[in-house]
Amino acid sequence: MLESFEAGFKAWLWPGFTAILAVAATYVVYRLALAVFRHFSGSRTVIRLFLDAAARALGVVFCLLTLAGSLAAAPPDLPLMAAIQQITTLLLILAITWAAVRLTSAIGEVIVALNPVLEGHWKRARKVETQTRFLVRALNILIVIIGLGAALMTFESVQHMGASLLASAGVGGLILGFAARPVLSNLLAGMQIALTQPFRIDDVLYVQGEWCWVEEVTATYVVLRVWDLRRLVVPLQWFIENPFQNWSRNTAELLGTVFIWVDYTMPVEPLRQEFTRLLNESGLWDGEFSSVQVTDSSDQAIQVRFLMSAANSSKNWDLRCAIREGMVTFIQEHYPAQLPRLRARVVEN
Repeated sequence: MLESFEAGFKAWLWPGFTAILAVAATYVVYRLALAVFRHFSGSRTVIRLFLDAAARALGVVFCLLTLAGSLAAAPPDLPLMAAIQQITTLLLILAITWAAVRLTSAIGEVIVALNPVLEGHWKRARKVETQTRFLVRALNILIVIIGLGAALMTFESVQHMGASLLASAGVGGLILGFAARPVLSNLLAGMQIALTQPFRIDDVLYVQGEWCWVEEVTATYVVLRVWDLRRLVVPLQWFIENPFQNWSRNTAELLGTVFIWVDYTMPVEPLRQEFTRLLNESGLWDGEFSSVQVTDSSDQAIQVRFLMSAANSSKNWDLRCAIREGMVTFIQEHYPAQLPRLRARVVEN
């Protein structure tokens, strides 16, 4: 056994040394070329974004290609040559799959770089980004499936199983489809959302009683950032089957309301004047719309609605709170007797 090991070592000495030297030279040349290209290229160019995303994977691919070429040039009767070539081919397929996934993932960064959020054009930028992220994730899943299939086909036992696999493909497909129904439904829902665009990245949604922003969209679920920094994870299928509010579907502007109950003896005109003064002094009001109306009444008080507009949901919330505080303070200081009161009559028998 020792003699066979020595014979195999001697047979592999020169081909192995040549292969290692070629791989090392390829790696050094690749790193030098990468450094030179990065030095003379802009950090946000399209080619640079793709290269930075897949630099490691491409380095592995080039090294494995060099190794495969070196093995092909070596004598075919070397010990364990078939096994080493099969392992090299398997690793090369996995490395190419890795590089393809990284290059595909970089598409999202390139699209974002080419479509920045500019003043007045944020809707188009968000739409393109959302569609791109959906399609990139679906394409990555397809690439991984193809890569794993190609890797498995390098084994002869798997190739011989092809006929039996095709024969049982119908039954297996039904079983797999039933088992993966939730995943497939979310993937199909993701494609539908990407095409119909009911929401986009950074849209403001009102979901299940929560005011939140669309932070991340994956192939199967959406991550929503709630106003208090909690994260709400919702499956994509939920958005297809349930209604939800999108506060920035077409524009980010919103109307906000403040309701205050006052006594019947309260004059409305001073409230209207104070409301206008507070809006003009506030930097949160966009100057588009304001209104004061008596919208309801009961047997004890009347309800006054203060309606105002703001540029987005965050400013709208802050403006409503400021107006509510200001109007309550105004009534307390100038019309304290007109606050809601309970009237009763004492009847003597």
